Amino acid sequence: MCFCDTAAISTVRVEPPDLAALLRKRKEEEALAAKPRFIPKKERERLEAEKHAKEEEERKQKELSRTKPTTINGTTNGNSYGDPRSRPSGHGQYAIPTGPKAMRHTSDDAPTRGGGNPNHNNNNGNRQNGKRSAGFDDDDKRAKMEKNDEAELRARYMGPEVNQSTFSAKKKRRRTAANKFNFDWDADDDTSRPFDPIYAERPEPLFRLGGYETTDELVQRRADAIRRGDPETGEQRARQLLEQHERAKQQSRGKNLGKHWSEKTLDDMKERDWRIFKENFGIATKGGSIPNPMRSWQESALPRRLLDIVSDVGYDEPSPIQRAAIPIALQARDLIGVAVTGSGKTAAFLLPLLVYISELPPLAEYNKNDGPYALILAPTRELVQQIEGEARKFATPLGFTVVSIVGGHSLEEQAYALRNGAEIIVATPGRLVDCLERRLLVFTQCCYVIMDEADRMIDQGFEEPLTKILDAMPVGNEKPDTDDAENPQLMSRYLGGKDRYRQTMMYTATMPPLVEKIAKKYLRRPAIVTIGNVGEAVDTVEQRVEFVAGEDKRKRRLQEILNSGQFKPPIIVFVNIKRNCDMVARDIKGMGFSAVTLHGSKTQEQREAALASLREGKTDILVATDLAGRGIDVPDVSLVVNFNMAGSIESYTHRIGRTGRAGKSGVAITFLGNEDNDVLYDLKQIISKSAISKVPDELRRHEAAQSKPTRGGGAKKIEDSGGFGGKGGQW
Repeated sequence: MCFCDTAAISTVRVEPPDLAALLRKRKEEEALAAKPRFIPKKERERLEAEKHAKEEEERKQKELSRTKPTTINGTTNGNSYGDPRSRPSGHGQYAIPTGPKAMRHTSDDAPTRGGGNPNHNNNNGNRQNGKRSAGFDDDDKRAKMEKNDEAELRARYMGPEVNQSTFSAKKKRRRTAANKFNFDWDADDDTSRPFDPIYAERPEPLFRLGGYETTDELVQRRADAIRRGDPETGEQRARQLLEQHERAKQQSRGKNLGKHWSEKTLDDMKERDWRIFKENFGIATKGGSIPNPMRSWQESALPRRLLDIVSDVGYDEPSPIQRAAIPIALQARDLIGVAVTGSGKTAAFLLPLLVYISELPPLAEYNKNDGPYALILAPTRELVQQIEGEARKFATPLGFTVVSIVGGHSLEEQAYALRNGAEIIVATPGRLVDCLERRLLVFTQCCYVIMDEADRMIDQGFEEPLTKILDAMPVGNEKPDTDDAENPQLMSRYLGGKDRYRQTMMYTATMPPLVEKIAKKYLRRPAIVTIGNVGEAVDTVEQRVEFVAGEDKRKRRLQEILNSGQFKPPIIVFVNIKRNCDMVARDIKGMGFSAVTLHGSKTQEQREAALASLREGKTDILVATDLAGRGIDVPDVSLVVNFNMAGSIESYTHRIGRTGRAGKSGVAITFLGNEDNDVLYDLKQIISKSAISKVPDELRRHEAAQSKPTRGGGAKKIEDSGGFGGKGGQW
């Protein structure tokens, strides 16, 4: 039995623990302990409460240990309210009733003497004034002594601490930031607030007196009060107050520099604003004592009655030439106006003329035969009649008479029109010379002369008739050729009776030498007004050119343009030769369009009828020579076709100026051929200066357009192009 048990026990072997398994198990436990364990909210609150309770218990134990009485020699060192010796005294302090009464202490600061208790000195440190106990004082002293011993031991074995750095990066950073100068503005320091809507419309005070904004009247009243109240120094103080107020006004006006001229009043306009205004409208002036242009009709010096007529006629805004020329003409200055065609020159010289003659005596029986007060000269009959119609719009409501004298009408009819006299005469130079030679007209009281399209009159050979007319004017009212001619006050006064200084105005598109000669002879210190660039087409006309050789091809191309439907009537087609007008007009009628012609071989009645049918919309197309190139105003011309290119670039400019008038847009199409090589260079230059036109590649690469040709005998003659053919400027 025992043998069996021993054998069974001997068969059980105890395996020794595996060291690697133990290490691995320990690492797993450490890793598991290092991992953060999720604790529910309730568990966290419970642990926090236990921790708080444990801390509170420790705090109470510490307080209890501070106040627990000390036992020395079996005697308790403390006070007890049950002991009669510990009763409070009359001063609220606990006194120990031992020893004589006189030796008892009565204050906190007096030590207890006598008595048989050896613990009085210890009890003296435990006072009732809230100070720390003697035990805590001993702990502080002990810690301080240990710190001193440690410092002495360190100094003995390691030596004294020398060359220790007191550098502190934080202090250095604070000191550097405090002394650093900031070159940038702080947004919080800006109190102007220019973009604040509250301050956007707030008026700027001219002057502040006692904290209130004042006006000129209040400042003046204040200055008067200072003079009355202080007889000695009041005058000086009042003057200083007015000067300060004036400086404030100037500063307030200077703050308007950022505004556009259209947002300023007339008084706030500076020299810079006037310069910008002139640049906006392409106005350039030359001469002395020239007034500023007018910004609107209301700011002009025109009479109210005349402004009402201007409004009734439909002139909403003045054109650039009107803005610049009218203020100058109203000062009785001689004027040379250089402006592109269709710029409103007619009203620019008519309105000052009417103001001028309004100040003269009305025509009566005693002076109606002394001639007109004003004379307007124009190169062609059509332009004369156009000026006459425009002048009657303004003159008839004022009671003035306008008469035209042109060729094509009998002299008897014109003499009959002059029977009752006329304040204004509009004439062509040729027919006017005939009237002067036949004594049908005199200029005894003429004091206002206007020459419209002066360069055209010189080109047509009217230099001699023009000189005769100007020499027939009275010489007693000529202006002096001195600085007095630029003085408005001197030139506006009467010379004696009804006579005034003669005022001469000349409007032209170019200034050839002959025109300059006439201007120098008959104008006195004139003001020169230039609108836009002289010799250039207006920016409202789109210029197109096409190289089409041969009459047949041009007629087919013209038919394609007319049938395209892009252009509405009226349309003007220009040719160079008079006989071609009827041929082209006949072909246009064959295309299904109505057409009329206008050239020098037509009578005056035929010319007037042709223009009237075109203006009234009875006819679609006008075929004309250069006779219609200047001064002809047909409203709303949408297209100008140069069937034949003009002989000069000036004529081309006036031709295409029949469209794009009064601010409206237009198109000009020109057919070119080998016969036009002399003008290709100038044509390329004038098209390249246009903002809305493009020079075609064929014209840009053309050999004749690369350099300006020499003017020899190859220039076209006026006779070959249907030009001036006799007296009166017939075409």
